[in-house]
Order: sequence, then structure tokens, then C-alpha cells
Amino acid sequence: MLGSVLLQAVGATHESFLQFLGKNLELFLTYTGVYNATPGHIIMILIGLLFIFLAIKYEFEPMLLIPIGFGILIGNIPFKDAGLQVGIYEQGSVLNILYQGVTSGWYPPLIFLGIGAMTDFSALISNPKLMLIGAAAQFGIFGAYIIALQMGFEPNQAGAIGIIGGADGPTAIFLSSKLAPNLMGAIAVSAYSYMALVPVIQPPIMRLLTTKKERVIRMKPPRTVSHTEKVIFPIVGLLLTTFLVPSGLPLLGMLFFGNLLKESGVTRRLANTASGPLIDTITILLGLTVGASTQASEFLTWSSVQIFILGALSFIIATTAGVLFVKIFNLFLKKDNKINPLIGNAGVSAVPDVFHRLWVWNMIQPIIC
Repeated sequence: MLGSVLLQAVGATHESFLQFLGKNLELFLTYTGVYNATPGHIIMILIGLLFIFLAIKYEFEPMLLIPIGFGILIGNIPFKDAGLQVGIYEQGSVLNILYQGVTSGWYPPLIFLGIGAMTDFSALISNPKLMLIGAAAQFGIFGAYIIALQMGFEPNQAGAIGIIGGADGPTAIFLSSKLAPNLMGAIAVSAYSYMALVPVIQPPIMRLLTTKKERVIRMKPPRTVSHTEKVIFPIVGLLLTTFLVPSGLPLLGMLFFGNLLKESGVTRRLANTASGPLIDTITILLGLTVGASTQASEFLTWSSVQIFILGALSFIIATTAGVLFVKIFNLFLKKDNKINPLIGNAGVSAVPDVFHRLWVWNMIQPIIC
């Protein structure tokens, strides 16, 4: 009798333990990524893998696409919303804290500091009319802005989308964080994606709009610029631009400050830090957090598709306007002062990569003697 009772008790305990184990395993499964995955997560993960593939296989802006691509993977690991503080949009999470550099707009100025410390403005100082060529390519921004308005975007959203045409990721992030924070992820990824695809987008347009004779125009080498001119330029540049457009101070101030560090000749350590470790660190954090912000629920919308379409149009308009402007400009220049129309891409910030690849593809001969 006692043995029977004990067996029943053991059986009941065993059964309750199995039920306990089953319930907890079932609860555990609800926290896994497999359980919470949606088709949107899979699509975004594939996009992230595509970015990484393009960066490694074809070297399309690897410094940008690898952090962004991996960030997309991080941002689209599905999880249960149970206050675990792991997602980029969860207050207090590590990713959310790092993302504040994007939403608060302090990553882009630091990027501009590094860019200023790496940039040599000698060509512009020796030939100021090149500013007109760079300005002409900005038609891409205004073209995308007008089209975005026609597509139903609000003026502030259209302005943030239009800046994609400048092919400058930090500027796109900074402006969208102020004008359209809800579209910042799509705008940033669009801007960086098209920057990486410059070698694919621009060459066909450049071939279409120029003749072989124009593509091999050899320009006069720029005159030698003195050290004094190089030191004065960032100071005068800062005062002229920010007195006209004070709202550009965070970016322009850091750009010209970085350039002064480089050209002064007495702050080499600071210039090397700004153009090396600092900009590399910020690039990693910026790319990773921008990529992670593209969670499927936030990113896979019709607005994102429209932004990518507008981004492509802005690049096409910018390239076309820049090249055509130089062709028209050449009509008023003497034969020995003519400018190679391919320089019309100068208004697109990612243009150095294009010329590197054009050189590799032998599309043009050296355009500066």
C-alpha cells in the first residue's frame, strides 16, 4: 500500500516536472529570434549581407558599407519586446546610447573635422571658378526636393530627402535629424548606398553626355598656392559661409577648423588625430548605428521605397547638371583654358572614387597635365 502511494507521488511529481519543463521551454522559445522572425527581418538581413558582399567583393566604399551592412544585421535580429534593452530604439540600451550621436547630430560634425584635416583646397584656391562647377551639381538636391513635394512629402521631409543628391552621408544625417527624424534611417542608408554605387551610376551618364575629344581635354596644372593662402582660406571660408548661412556652422565650423589644423603646420598631431583615429572611430559608430536603425518594422515602408527612388534621381540630376554646366562654361573659355567636362562631378561629394575607377577602366586619360 505504501509503495503504491509512493509510486503515485513520484509519477505525479514527474508529470508536474515535465509540465513545468515544457512550459518553460515554450516560454524560452518565445524569446528566440527564430520565433519572432518575420519576412521583413529576413529581407533586411539579406540587404545587410548584400552590402557586405559589395564592399568585400567589389570594394564599393568598404569603409562605409561594411559597418552599415553589419549594423543592418544587428538591427534586424528579431527579439521579443520584453524590456530587455537590446534594441536600438529601446531607451537605455547600449545601441540606443550610441545612436544618440546620430539623433543628436554630433557624429556628422566630427566627421567633417576629419574631412577638413584631410582636404587640400589648393586647386580651389588657385582656380576659384571651380566653385561654380561644384555648385552646378547641386541641382540634384533641388530637383529631388521639387519631385518629393510633388510626391506628397512635407517641405521639411522633401528638404531632408533632397540632400541625398549631395552624396554626402554626414550632411544627409545631420539635416534629416533636424528636419525629418522619422525618415533618417532610410535617408542615411540611401545616401551611403548611392555613394557606394557612384562607380555604377555616373560613368554611363558621363559617357552619354561627353564626346571622346572632351573626355581627353588636358587642363592646365594649378598654380602653386602659398602657405599663407592655405592658412587664410579656412578662416575666410568660415566667416563668409557662416555669415551667409549661420545654420551651417556645426558642419562648416568643424570642416574649416580641421583644415586649419592641417595647414597651420604647427598642429600636426591634432591634424593627424582628426584625420586618422578620430574619423575612423566615428565612421565605425556612425555606420553601425545607422545600419542598426533600419529595423524592418521602421524601414520597410512605401516611404523608404520612394526615398530610394528620389535618391537615384538626385544623383542622376546632379551628375547631368554638373557635366552640362562645364560644357556650357567651356563655350566662354579660351581653348587653352577649357575644362574637362568630367570635372562637372565635383559637386558630388563621392566623386574621388569615380575618378579612381575611371582611371582603372581607362575611360579617360589624365585630365590634368
